[in-house]
Amino acid sequence: MAEPLLRIENLWRRFDVSKPWLNRVIEREERQYLTAVADVSFDIRKGETFALVGESGSGKSTIAKMVVGLLSASRGHIHFDGRDLTSLPPAEIRAQRRRFQMIFQDPYASLNPRWRVGDIIAEPLRTFGIARGAETSREVGRLLDTVGLSAGDADKFPHEFSGGQRQRIAIARALSSRPEFIVCDEPTSALDVSVQAQILNLMRDLQDEMGLTYLFISHDLSVVHHMADRIGVLYLGRLVEVADGKALFRDPQHPYTRMLLDAVPDLAAGGRGRKRVEGEIPNPIDPPPGCAFHPRCPLAMPVCREKVPPAVPTKTGFAECFAVAEETV
Repeated sequence: MAEPLLRIENLWRRFDVSKPWLNRVIEREERQYLTAVADVSFDIRKGETFALVGESGSGKSTIAKMVVGLLSASRGHIHFDGRDLTSLPPAEIRAQRRRFQMIFQDPYASLNPRWRVGDIIAEPLRTFGIARGAETSREVGRLLDTVGLSAGDADKFPHEFSGGQRQRIAIARALSSRPEFIVCDEPTSALDVSVQAQILNLMRDLQDEMGLTYLFISHDLSVVHHMADRIGVLYLGRLVEVADGKALFRDPQHPYTRMLLDAVPDLAAGGRGRKRVEGEIPNPIDPPPGCAFHPRCPLAMPVCREKVPPAVPTKTGFAECFAVAEETV
């Protein structure tokens, strides 16, 4: 079994969402904090795709941004290839940064509209000293060809491309620093379904050719089923289940995972959902006590309202659930 390239240990992220100081004094209110990520731990082995899924507001993108350094962690550790990124000095973090990149959700917002495509892709080459002069142009042309575009596209601006082509440009930019690890934050959610398939197939081909490792963020379970080797399920900032991709779809353990899978449209029935998702995700500023899922859970017990459930080992991972714990006894 391959060694973990990325290891997340007890990761937390809180945001201060308090009112301005004077308003708090007048209204006699305390500071308020939103816990976006709560005590999350997982690892990603070299060459695999680990997916994080969950409803909007579950903390997926917050974890992605902490991994690449766009957000700092409130507590916990992020180990990349054995080194703790949360404790490295800035100079060493910069040296490590070329080894991991990010593909953002919106291809219309993630590319500078005033730069030509060649400059967008060449920026990491120059920043990390990978190529100079004429070599830079040749490398840009090679990267464009790798993602299914042509070298002549380097002279164009982003607005001259479709959404799928823009995402190919974003992928070429991510590849330009020759990374080992790529965070993919909903990379196909803004694209048409037919274009999604093309981009996903491109990403899998690139992974096979270059030995890439992916952290794949998505709310679309059909996309995750196509891409992921292992899957982590997030609910209100907590990682409630981790399992092998096939095992999770075949035999989900956590009630929330089952709810998500029951809501996937059944194409054989004309695309109608098999079952509606009950309730809504609670307010993260004032989450329910105990297991945060208990107000929506059909298996909730009195203990679920009082204590956070333990991580119960399953065949290919774990699930945080008292009901699962009772079944395994």
